[in-house]
Amino acid sequence: MIPTFADVQAAADRLRGHAHRTPVLTSRRFDAEVGAEVLVKAENLQRMGAFKFRGAFNALAKLDADQRRAGVVAYSSGNHAQAVALAARILGIPATIVMPHDAPAVKVAATKGYGAQVVTYDRYTEDRERLGAQLAAERGLTLIPPYDHPDVVAGQGTAVMELIEDAGPIDALFVPLGGGGLLAGSCLAARALSPQVRIFGVEPEAGDDGRQSLAKGEIVHIDTPVTIADGAQTQHLGATGFPILQREVADVLTASDAELVEVMRIFAATYKTVVEPTGCLGMAAVRALAGRLPGRRIGVVVSGGNVDIERYAALLAGA
Repeated sequence: MIPTFADVQAAADRLRGHAHRTPVLTSRRFDAEVGAEVLVKAENLQRMGAFKFRGAFNALAKLDADQRRAGVVAYSSGNHAQAVALAARILGIPATIVMPHDAPAVKVAATKGYGAQVVTYDRYTEDRERLGAQLAAERGLTLIPPYDHPDVVAGQGTAVMELIEDAGPIDALFVPLGGGGLLAGSCLAARALSPQVRIFGVEPEAGDDGRQSLAKGEIVHIDTPVTIADGAQTQHLGATGFPILQREVADVLTASDAELVEVMRIFAATYKTVVEPTGCLGMAAVRALAGRLPGRRIGVVVSGGNVDIERYAALLAGA
């Protein structure tokens, strides 16, 4: 099933009273630097610190009584893990989460803190999708993947729906791209509410499978990319969102780790907010296009702010 904007609207109804309506941040200083009006949807201030809560809660809220009793399983580098764990706690559903052994400690601790059982694996030698499917089969659990699921995609689209409702029409939209759930949902909302918008996905320079996939016309699989943007260390796009991306995305851009660190500094110094490396992808692309978006209204989705404080300090210090 390929979700539609009607599914995003239904997700917004389910999320009302559960998800935060996060603020839209602005900075005259940054606007002057890039020559455009930049509107930042601050999903780093969402519950559990990332947009992922939207899709996870929407998917879990649609489960029937038998599925809720049996429980769910998910795999994630961290933010989807926390999102499913928190949504499951709110809804009274047992949750098991498959996480890489090198996931940020803050994300693992939060996932366990929400009451989920954590099963670890090696992201460079083991297949998390296979592990998740195996656990689902063995324990009778419902698998909630991080992006390749229509209810997850629809839930993620509510972030851009709110952005445009609160800030008005936009000329361009820049969204972090990992598995494509956030970007696909954002496309549905943006095209419905701001029809002339140009939509850009932004992925790590080390892992440009999204750009390759759209250029080739089919989903390209890659090895796990080595990048500080751990939330976008995906090996391929999701089949659910891919047709939406093919239809709606103007281009896929990339950002280097060094560019992400510089944007982390900008968010800290100018916007007074903590953003994890993955969350900086969209802003890094806008910054790289400085002067080429004259007078445009630019929407940027900041996907999350979950980063170990020691790691955050070391990155900003240039370690």
